[in-house]
Amino acid sequence: MNAKTVRYILDTIGAMFPDARCELNHTNAFELTIAVLLSAQCTDETVNKVTADLFKKYKTPHDYIAVPLEELEQDIRRIGLYRNKAKHIQSLCRILIDKYGGEVPREHELLVQLPGVGRKTANVVVSNAFDVPAIAVDTHVERVAKRLGLANWNDTVLEVEKKLMKRVPRDEWTITHHRLIFFGRYHCKAQNPQCPECPLLDICREGKKRMKSPLNRKDKEQVQKKKTI
Repeated sequence: MNAKTVRYILDTIGAMFPDARCELNHTNAFELTIAVLLSAQCTDETVNKVTADLFKKYKTPHDYIAVPLEELEQDIRRIGLYRNKAKHIQSLCRILIDKYGGEVPREHELLVQLPGVGRKTANVVVSNAFDVPAIAVDTHVERVAKRLGLANWNDTVLEVEKKLMKRVPRDEWTITHHRLIFFGRYHCKAQNPQCPECPLLDICREGKKRMKSPLNRKDKEQVQKKKTI
């Protein structure tokens, strides 16, 4: 894919979602780390409902380890995989206290060593909490990147991240991450993408395939009508 096409994609998605941002509610790097850890295989909406009370009860790493594991489990029981996540949170908090004075480290290589913190979580934290450019590849980013040809269908998550980092200007990594998420979450959905009204339909490999399907004939007719208006 040439640079002109990449620029067109970025500008188009930017015009659609100019105010894209992290939708996990937080007030500091520590809360963000906990929220992103909880968001694995769970919607941001559910996480925000849980953290609304969680962040009132637990303010510091010391607070999380001052309660029995079972109590923390109950506080996040609405979250998927809550038992494992509760263990990760307490282990993470102990490390923050023992090694980092209770503060979340700013370095990506240190963040990924924390329990429950993978590369995606670390990218979200450094970019949103510490203003370090990064592209976190979640299911939305991966899906959109592959559909638009910014990455190959069989690329791993890490390969998708590397290709986006190569094609997107570094100073746009963080905002592009947010815009790709919004584009995938609210427009280019996994099951029912809004292909008929998508300004990137001519570029999208998935969209072209869907429009050729007999099941999408009405959608195709809708696209044609828009082009003639």
